[in-house]
Amino acid sequence: MPGTRSLLLLALSAAVFPALADDCTVDRTEMLALTPDQFDQDLRGGWRPMAEKAQCQLAAADLIAAYRAQPKAAGNNTMIWHEAQLRAEAGQDARAVALMRQTYKPAPDAGGWNPYVDASIALIEKDRPALAAARAALAALPAPPEANVKDGFFSFAMPSGEVMQVAWPPNLDVVDAFVRCFGQSYRQAYSSQACRHPDTSAAPPGSTP
Repeated sequence: MPGTRSLLLLALSAAVFPALADDCTVDRTEMLALTPDQFDQDLRGGWRPMAEKAQCQLAAADLIAAYRAQPKAAGNNTMIWHEAQLRAEAGQDARAVALMRQTYKPAPDAGGWNPYVDASIALIEKDRPALAAARAALAALPAPPEANVKDGFFSFAMPSGEVMQVAWPPNLDVVDAFVRCFGQSYRQAYSSQACRHPDTSAAPPGSTP
């Protein structure tokens, strides 16, 4: 996912594609025929509707793996990452970590992607010192001039022309959830509102001070 802007386009898109059947079944031929952006970046299409169902996450991960095997997906680290996340949420920790390690960026890593990968792996492997080190590295990330950071947020334009605002550094809120809910599963730490937006009067079980 090269560049600061593309890091933030990871989960943002606009087109609409057919809904998923109740039993995790999709038109595989149609899915594999989509463009990479349609398949991976459409928030309401591609593999995402399948992955919204916990029982379909491994099927969605396998679909991403099949798509990645096509020449048109060569070098698309974002898809590797999404497959890794789905496998982590489904409890396939070893496979998830192996995939995550494939997404490291060469220096300079202006968007702080590598510390985020380190933090994700540390959570899965239950390595508290590594998680703390990754969090510190990400928090200390200087904003590049092109990021246009103001009041802790930076702005970037979507292909549609819509201007988005995202907190700097990217993904620090996710890593803070990992720290807060260290010892819990990736699914819980990444997705739970208690981990991502905790009530300070009632910290979730297993959270750290």
